[in-house]
Amino acid sequence: VINHIATCTCIEGYEGDPFSSCRLRPKPIEPVVADDPCDPNPCGPNSLPPRDVGGRCQCTCMREMIGSPPNCRPECVINSDCPSDKACINRKCQDPCPGLCGQNAYCRVRNHI
Repeated sequence: VINHIATCTCIEGYEGDPFSSCRLRPKPIEPVVADDPCDPNPCGPNSLPPRDVGGRCQCTCMREMIGSPPNCRPECVINSDCPSDKACINRKCQDPCPGLCGQNAYCRVRNHI
């Protein structure tokens, strides 16, 4: 009663017209958020962006990388990563001789150089 006038109000948890009928307030339906198997990214460095394939995260190493995710890496970073008859050139173990020596000269690689 407010100022000697009767008033009606739905009780807590109910809604509607309090002069005719209050009904239980429906619980809000939470949106279904699908889990992303690729979040957080499990692929590691030197890998391509992950792909969700049938609910599983698929990872692939970038071109020129060896190993398998999450351990993708270049073939070499320093000369000692390569056999002694090769040198680390552009992150690959390669023969450093081509184009190095002049005419009638012989190139032999020893200890990466």
